[in-house]
Amino acid sequence: MTETMNFDEIISSRSVTGQTLKELGDQYPNLWAITPDIGATLVEFREAFPDRFVDVGLSEQVSVSLASGLAYEGNIVVVSGMLPFLSMRALEQVRSDVCYPNLPVRIIGTHGGLQGNGGSTHYAVEDLGLMSSLVNMTVVSISDPNMVNEVLKQSMSYPGPMYIRTGVGKKDTVVYDFEQRQIQIGKAIVAREGEDITLFTHGEMLVQSIQAARQLEKEGISVRVVDMFTIKPIDVEMIRRCATETGKFVVLEDHLKMSGLAQAISNVLADEGIHLNFFKRLGIPQVYAGFGEDEDLRNKHGYGMQDTLVALREAAAAH
Repeated sequence: MTETMNFDEIISSRSVTGQTLKELGDQYPNLWAITPDIGATLVEFREAFPDRFVDVGLSEQVSVSLASGLAYEGNIVVVSGMLPFLSMRALEQVRSDVCYPNLPVRIIGTHGGLQGNGGSTHYAVEDLGLMSSLVNMTVVSISDPNMVNEVLKQSMSYPGPMYIRTGVGKKDTVVYDFEQRQIQIGKAIVAREGEDITLFTHGEMLVQSIQAARQLEKEGISVRVVDMFTIKPIDVEMIRRCATETGKFVVLEDHLKMSGLAQAISNVLADEGIHLNFFKRLGIPQVYAGFGEDEDLRNKHGYGMQDTLVALREAAAAH
């Protein structure tokens, strides 16, 4: 598919979440929405279905346990909040109350990666590793605000629990034209074709990845950009295909680089016995990142635009 992204349109993934849940609430009378005091995202649903909306206050553990109880009674439950706390403070409840009985609870939220300038306590940078380690959990990282709509709709009939990661959710870049492109949970998206190197990414880093690929095209380096928006189950066939066709991988993500997408891809390479000519991870090192704007923090910690270009040029030179 020809790449036509212009990145001119900015919308709020939080608004898409609320509007989509309101639409789904009309269609699914057993859909509930729960929040730990982060209800602004769910205004449309709350106003339309007040009897199926619960704000538990600042207690992520309670929100997840309540969701599991409602799901036991035959409901589909969406828990919406801040992911640093839903992924860590409520980890035991997610594991034992939701994943163990394999219930249809969807955890969706904001502040994935170094987003929001809230400091290390308010960044979800371990979340994909934690959630991917849980049995029965499907893990999705949103790269386009309109993808929230697509993923939530598919999740209504998707088995088991699901974790859906977004950025801050206020000013998100539209990347795809979903009238021209279909997505499927569990299948990666080739966002940009290329022949020399595969740049795997997800979430907020997709725009930077495409911009880097465009810049290197001027240098005669052809970079394929793959949006691995489903971290688990990982698209093994896409990894096999890219290994055969390019043989060189760079993985760029707004997450601890030793426990996110790069680790998932590494596991596939090891399990499948796939040999590459080049492999490099770009992401957050084993540090607490501190305060700062997201772009500044990426540059500080080695996965900003210039770091991405350097890694891709290094891959191009590898034999």
